[in-house]
Amino acid sequence: MTTRLDSRLNQLQQELPEGLLVDAAWLEANGYSSALRSQYVSSGWLDSPARRVYRRSRGPMTWQQVVISLQTMLDLPLTVGGRTALEQQGYAHYLSANVHTVHLYGPTRPPTWLDDLPLDVTFAWHNSLRLFPADSDTPPLPSPTMYSAAGAQLPVRYSSKERAVLELLDELPKHESFHQVDALMEGLSDLSPRRLQTLLEACSSVKVKRLFLFFADRHRHAWRPKLDLTRIDLGSGKRVLVKGGRLDPQYDITVPADLGVQ
Repeated sequence: MTTRLDSRLNQLQQELPEGLLVDAAWLEANGYSSALRSQYVSSGWLDSPARRVYRRSRGPMTWQQVVISLQTMLDLPLTVGGRTALEQQGYAHYLSANVHTVHLYGPTRPPTWLDDLPLDVTFAWHNSLRLFPADSDTPPLPSPTMYSAAGAQLPVRYSSKERAVLELLDELPKHESFHQVDALMEGLSDLSPRRLQTLLEACSSVKVKRLFLFFADRHRHAWRPKLDLTRIDLGSGKRVLVKGGRLDPQYDITVPADLGVQ
């Protein structure tokens, strides 16, 4: 019996990289019964940071390990996007220095046990199909930082910065600041017009598209004239985004009055 247990434990060490998480359903599907899981936890071979969640480590847990676990171990179609993707791709000086919320985008909601993990960040899920019904985008980018797990270098999947800025604009005006976004857009001089064209054509939000083009015109980046607006549906009618703001006549959106034309 001991030999069999040792064999199963060795197999688990191969299947579950150290530091990553799986749930009880994953372990059950891979042949680890409830009794075996309980034995591994009581023996200290597995840690259970939340109910029916397990990891092969007692060390500190990071949000990157959690996201890698969702993306690779549990094979969930979730991508780190919006503000978090931009912060992690080098634009934190325009937004914030510390990550407090990890924004996840995907067509299905992540598991509820994320909220029970002992982390100093929270996870916010956004239904990606609401903004991109066809989920059209270039492939997710590799992480700028690789995380080591059992000798393997595993990346976090991020939205491209072109998609991430559209995801961020979707949070205006309730959850993001016009002036922070303005500062961010000023620094986005290296966006790909090809990616932008594809995304703007696929995006279902008239508000997001008008806001993006407003900021693009305002900062006169070299990629802006390469966008073909005749292929982008900008809808009709005014969009009141800021009460008491000024109306931008080009895109029929209200913006803060002190956000003057440059």
